[in-house]
This record gives sequence, C-alpha cells and structure tokens, in this order.
Amino acid sequence: MNREVFITCAVTGSGGTQDRSPHVPRSPKQIAESAIAAAKAGAAVVHCHVRDPETGAPSRRLDLYREVTERIRDAEVDVVLNLTAGMGGDMIFGDVENPLPLRAQGTDMVGASERVAHVAECLPEICTLDCGTMNFAEADYVMTNTPGMLTAMGRMMTELGVKPEIEAFDTGHLWYAKQLVKDGVLEGPALVQLCMGVPWGAPDDLNTFMAMVNNVPDDWTFSAFALGRNQMAYAAASVLAGGNVRVGLEDNLWLDKGVLAENWQLVERAAGIVSNMGARVIGPQEVREKLGLVKRAPVAK
Repeated sequence: MNREVFITCAVTGSGGTQDRSPHVPRSPKQIAESAIAAAKAGAAVVHCHVRDPETGAPSRRLDLYREVTERIRDAEVDVVLNLTAGMGGDMIFGDVENPLPLRAQGTDMVGASERVAHVAECLPEICTLDCGTMNFAEADYVMTNTPGMLTAMGRMMTELGVKPEIEAFDTGHLWYAKQLVKDGVLEGPALVQLCMGVPWGAPDDLNTFMAMVNNVPDDWTFSAFALGRNQMAYAAASVLAGGNVRVGLEDNLWLDKGVLAENWQLVERAAGIVSNMGARVIGPQEVREKLGLVKRAPVAK
C-alpha cells in the first residue's frame, strides 16, 4: 500500500462529453478555474486538454494552451501542471470495404514536432505520452502512436526537461515504455498512468489491473484510473496496490447516481478515500521532489 499519495485531476479531456454535463469546462478560463478549484480540494497535479471555446470540440491551438497555463500559474494555489500530448494521432477510416482514403472529418494526423509544440511553448512539469496504438470504442477510429513517433516525441520531451507521463492502456504499452527507458529515449525512473476500462484497452477487472501493476518496474511511480462508476473504486485499488490516484471529468461525469459532478467534488471524494485508508494526500511540492520536477514559466515570445 502507498501511504504518501498524490491525486491527479483530469480536468476536461477530449471526449465528446461537452454536451453531457454543464460542468465540463470548455474555454481556457473555465478549464483553469476548474483546475484551480480541484487543486484547492487536494489535487497536487492537474491534467489538461484544451477545447474550442465555442463548440467544446478538442483542440491543439497553442494560444488556448498558453492561456490555460498562464491562468493556472498566476493562481494563488500551487499545483503541478500536466498537459496532454495525445492529440494529433487520430485516424478515422472509411467504411469496411473502402477504408481509404481516411475521412477528413475527425482525422488529425500531424508530425512529432507539431504534437509537442504546445509543450515546448508552455513547458509544463509533466506531459503525457500515449505509449501505443489502440482501437477505441468508435467503429473506425484508431489512436495512432507508432514506435518511431513515440521515440521522436519522447526525445523531444526529454530534451525539453518535461517529464513524460506514460499512458498505458494495455500491458504491451508498458513493455514498450520499458524499451524507451532502456534505449535512453526516456529517463528512468519513469512515471506511468495505468488507464483501465477504456474500450478496447485493458478492462477494469482486478486481475488485469494487477497484471498491469506487476509490469511496472519497482522504482517507477504509477497512478491509475478507471472510467465511469468505477472511478472511486480504482482510487482505492490503486492506493492499495502501491500507486497514486487520478479522478476528474475526463473519465467520469457523475458524483452519485443522477448527480453530475464538478472536478473539485471528485477530488474531495478521492481525498477522503485516501485518508480513510490510512494514507496521506501529498501536495504539489512533495510531488516535485518525489519526481524530480522543475516548475518553469512559459517561454517568452
């Protein structure tokens, strides 16, 4: 069991949740305010995507990332900033008899430098690295992360001094993450997020979860989450297995049956679970010391 636990709040994500709850933040101001409220509730880390302020659709715009970053860093509460680098690898195929050409609507494939451009500009302490290609629930959508792309992106993150958070959706992703460290692309000990219950990755049963945990090297740090109603169960399971906790509206919209959550409420509930298990919720500065993070201002234009 981990007795010194940090909580990450995944504030908004890139899924199509913007019209399913009024609490899913869209604009940089809303995203930053939700992240700050989560930090006040006990989150040491906030994991942020950005969205089109008008439509709520996922975005990679640098100006939106910069505004979110500056608003969070200007806040009176301290928090570790974790920006996604998962955008830019989306492929939407045509129908099963005519998969090519790829559909223009929804396909978003760009090069390694463009995928980490906002990381280079904003210099968060952490950014994500989705460590494999995967089918998601949508019939013709593939999240694409080739070994060559991951090597290039990983080297860029390392050179920037930003710690990658390896997003592992299945055991093979952990296998490749260990190879990236062995090859010197990523520095060890690494940071991992175990992503449970995301169709069609690792299911969120405990046998699969422990297989994931047992594939994380002993000197690495891991967190875990599960989607939907199992979010809080996995807060407890992760702590018991030696890890840390992720909650937030990216993964789950509900506080209770029929009650839509805000991010700070999910963090508050997770903190209560951690404390009631006899562990201590640690703050952002302790996380920086634990993971060797450096807090920096954005690069001046």
